[in-house]
Amino acid sequence: MVSGRVGASMAAELGTMKVTEQIDALVTLATNPVKYLVVPRVVAATLVLPVLVVFADLLGILGGYFVSVYLMGANPYVYIAKTYQYLEFKDIYTGLIKSLGLRDADRPHLVPPRLRCGGGAEGVGRATTRAVVASSMMVLISDYFMTSFMF
Repeated sequence: MVSGRVGASMAAELGTMKVTEQIDALVTLATNPVKYLVVPRVVAATLVLPVLVVFADLLGILGGYFVSVYLMGANPYVYIAKTYQYLEFKDIYTGLIKSLGLRDADRPHLVPPRLRCGGGAEGVGRATTRAVVASSMMVLISDYFMTSFMF
């Protein structure tokens, strides 16, 4: 979901910049558009996605606690004990490794050939759709292979 949402946003932003010739202006000013536009996004994804994974894991555990204890009437001490019993360190580090690997799937729309967007608003829409499809497929494929290697 992050890949699709962020990929669509970045593709639309960069596509609009290309159509309005802002990227050409950066090249004219001797600025590398990949270093100026792509590198900060990749660094941000590298730093934020593992934090997002940890937050989602904690939220999942707390959500499970809420549902089991408050909605289903389970013993809170049993829930905590069983959570610690069945939670393995491997579950935590595989999720973090996947988040580092999947952030690369967020980039197919950012490589220089993808900066060739034209055709006005229609071209930006097509480029955004291609970016979302490519990101989603790369996430699914890379997640499959990473999971098969880790487990």
